[in-house]
Parts: sequence; structure tokens; C-alpha cells
Amino acid sequence: MARRRGGEWLLRIDDLDVPRNRPGAEQAILADLRWLGLTWDGSPIRQSSRRGLYASVLSALRRAGLLYPCRCSRRLLADISAPHGGLVVYPGRCRGAVPLWGPVQDRLPSWRLRLGPGSLVWAEHGQPPACTDGPLQVGDVVLRRADGLVAYHLATAVDELVLGIEEVLRGEDLRASTGAQVAVMAALGASPPRYAHVPLWRDATGQRLSKREGAEGLAGYRGRGLDAPAVIGELAASLELVPSGTRISAAELLAGLQADRLERALTGSDQRASGTASGESRQA
Repeated sequence: MARRRGGEWLLRIDDLDVPRNRPGAEQAILADLRWLGLTWDGSPIRQSSRRGLYASVLSALRRAGLLYPCRCSRRLLADISAPHGGLVVYPGRCRGAVPLWGPVQDRLPSWRLRLGPGSLVWAEHGQPPACTDGPLQVGDVVLRRADGLVAYHLATAVDELVLGIEEVLRGEDLRASTGAQVAVMAALGASPPRYAHVPLWRDATGQRLSKREGAEGLAGYRGRGLDAPAVIGELAASLELVPSGTRISAAELLAGLQADRLERALTGSDQRASGTASGESRQA
């Protein structure tokens, strides 16, 4: 979609959660993209090199009174939310407490966004604008974890704004994260980009494909003797963009696609369609 519109496709490595980073993971990602013929603009952007930027934003939000310390454990929050199920919305237990930012019993607090009343609204590609009640459906999200790591929602929202992202294309599984990121942007006085959440690729039973469930990745395709044109052809055929059995490169697929057909396929309701990759585009 970025290429068809003359935009830029930026590659960002979300590597802030250091304890969960696997050795060689970034190199494997870059190698897989190159093997598929998917090229990005500029150098990869690593969140680990942008910690100073995130810290500055956190400091500004704290000075503005938009953050408060929270000492609720995950276990406590799980117990509080257990009867309700679904998406966990923080009940505001620490919102009115005396703000103690330093360690208590050798444990630092997490930092939460003090979300004001009202609705959060953003554009969804091919659909009416999304609207959610901030306090009731999003809540006061964590922006800095108790272990000192910057939270996903803060880093992602700041990156979208600073990098000038105009459109975010990502999997349906991340739709629930959008409200929290839009809340951060609203706190910073900024408007969010437009989002498109595409259906996930699923197996015959309707189960989404994921590494956690042992789904086959590119290594498995290569192990079966398939090269990049065969893999791209299989994925494109799942969207009915090409006939089954087609061998085609990424560049050839792009050259032969009409933008409206691609967008209809990616944002349609067919749950068979689309892989789990996510991306962002910025107009050149």
C-alpha cells in the first residue's frame, strides 16, 4: 500500500523489552524480508536507540500532571478483573493515592497515564471512524513499567508521531491496542494516523497462525523446497490476488496490482486472508 501510493515503508525493530529479546532475532527478521524481496526505506529504526526520546516525553507528561505512580501487582489486577473477563481496564486503584515515585520495599512503581473523560476517535481504513470511551474501555494505561522499561504503548505512539507516520497497517490482533496508543497521542496534543487492521491468516480449524502455536514460518517453507516466488504466490493466492500455484516475485506482484484491489483484499472480512505482518507507511 505504501509503494502504490508513492510513500515510504519504514522498518522499526521493537527491541525495548530487553529480557525477551532473543539473540539473532533481528538478523533473522532482516534476512527473511530480504529473502522475500521486501525492501524498506532508510536504515532500520531500533527503539533501543530512542530511549532518550521516550524518557523526555515521559518527563514532560509527568510535569504536566498526566502521570501517576501505581504499585498494583499483576496478580492483584488479575484478581480484580477476573470476574469480568475480556480486555482488562485498570480500575484506578492508585489514581487518588499520595504519589510516591521512589522505591518502597525496594520496588519502584509503574507510571500510568491519567486519562481524562471523553471519547477517543481515530480513522479506520474502509470503515467508519472508530470511537471508544477512554475511561471505560481503555483506562489508565502503563507508560513506564515497574522495572524501568518504557511500555509498548508509549514507545509506539511517540514513534508514529515523531516519524511522521500517516498510515498504520497491522494485524487484527492489534486492534485492541489502538485505543491506548490514541490516548497517548491525545495527551500529547496530537492527532493519530489512519489505521487498517487486516484479517489474520488461519488454519483449516480457524486457529490463527503464530509461532507460539508452532505454526510454520519461512524456515518451514524453505525446508519444503519452496523459494521466495513460490511462497509469495501462495500468500497472494490466499487473498485471491493471483491464481493458485502462481510463482511471482514481490516486485512483479506489486507491478501488476491495482491499489483499490489490494486494499479491498487486505481490509475485507474474509478471515482466510492475510498474514500476520504489520507495517507503517509515510508519504514521501
